[in-house]
Amino acid sequence: MKKLILYILTTGLCVQGCTKVDENVYDKYTADQFYADPKGPDIALASVYARMPQFGGGDNGYYDTNNMCTDEQVVPHRVSGDWGPENAYLYTRTWTPTLGQINTTWNACYNSIYLANLAVDQLVKANAPAAKVSEVKILRAWFYYLLIDDFGDVPFYTDNNITTAQLKTQTRTQIFNWIVGEITANADLLPETKGGVFYGRFNKWAAYTFLAKMYLNAGVYTGTPKWAECLAACTKVATGGYTLHPGTANASSPLGNRYYELFGDVCPDDETILAIWLKRNVIGNNVLALRSVNGPNGLAMFGFSGWNGTIVPEETYNKYASNDIRIKQFLIGPQPGGVTYTPAVTSLINPGAGVTAGVRNVKFYPVAPNDGSGSSNDFPIYRYADILLMIAECNLRLGNASAAKPFIDQVRVRAGLAPLAANPTLEQIYDERGFELNWEGHRRQDMIRFGTFTLGHGLVPAVDAHWQLFPIPTAAMNANPNLKQNPGY
Repeated sequence: MKKLILYILTTGLCVQGCTKVDENVYDKYTADQFYADPKGPDIALASVYARMPQFGGGDNGYYDTNNMCTDEQVVPHRVSGDWGPENAYLYTRTWTPTLGQINTTWNACYNSIYLANLAVDQLVKANAPAAKVSEVKILRAWFYYLLIDDFGDVPFYTDNNITTAQLKTQTRTQIFNWIVGEITANADLLPETKGGVFYGRFNKWAAYTFLAKMYLNAGVYTGTPKWAECLAACTKVATGGYTLHPGTANASSPLGNRYYELFGDVCPDDETILAIWLKRNVIGNNVLALRSVNGPNGLAMFGFSGWNGTIVPEETYNKYASNDIRIKQFLIGPQPGGVTYTPAVTSLINPGAGVTAGVRNVKFYPVAPNDGSGSSNDFPIYRYADILLMIAECNLRLGNASAAKPFIDQVRVRAGLAPLAANPTLEQIYDERGFELNWEGHRRQDMIRFGTFTLGHGLVPAVDAHWQLFPIPTAAMNANPNLKQNPGY
């Protein structure tokens, strides 16, 4: 799949650069013949998977929209004049429908859905293998999941032969039910293969993890919790042979522990269920560590000047125990390059943060090929640690706290912590999800589900419930008069 994605991207560049091409090439095969060929379905799938890098580890898009609004990270404006206030608007919940990151998120999802619709149509008409059709259908459903998670009621279509004016909005509940139907109808048709050719692709286990996420947040999406259904989906994934990756010391690791291999060039398939494959300046960039550190600090550590952007709020950093191996991702105090990071930040927008103010994060410690534009760290979408914490949460919400304890304890012990002294509380599960899944794109969902998203924290005041959805972008509203803006915007 990696080779096919590279082929598609390279072909696009070649087509743009050609000035003379042979005629009568494309009439050798009909579309149905091409996609019925054994290689055809994988090329159709690769065209859709090539859209996924924009959803993990990138700059000013989906990742920032969904993570900068939480309590785990923010890019402040600097007193030096660096960085605009846009990401700080996300953090302080003062965004508007014209914010660029929100518009980029909307467009990225719908561009991906268009390509997925096209691939489904091509593969169905060509009578392609059922597993290939099922895979692209689940991938298409995943893009719709991102949309309803961010925007609520959204335009829905599965046939590209439609004009913008014909697009009809469906409710969050309607699309939720459609997504669940797509997953349940197709998950068992997918291979159980882990890694190899299925690295970065939806296999059976990734599909059931996706289903578990839908059920985990069903109460938010539809008003009806589905904890038992989530637990059943997680239990299904647990039969797939996944384990927690070792959390043992490793002197060759920049952060001193094998745990951080989960966030390197190839995410280990003992724990990783689904990852986004990234390759610097070829298919996406992972900018997360480089964007966080100060210029001289990045030069001393990575060989490239850091962007001096993203910080970790002090109250989030302070929650970690000093013996937690996951605290190694944070940089505080004196650092290589003659930089000293101070944790306290007193202003985000005006006048802004000091040049070296704020805790920094190198969880995704840059791997080669890398340069000043980013690195090639892959991005985990779903990990087995998340499955264990979902099982713990569902058991607790279903009234079985004693059944929840072994699952949260597994994650804690891997992190170098002692098992809980008593059965877990919901607050402890919420905190553990924050410790384990920090910067991996789950926090906004967790904060909304646990009822903390609208509460004040740090420099952020409490807000009303309408901020739990993003506004429909102004550009989308202008393009489609049938759209209705979300309440409060």
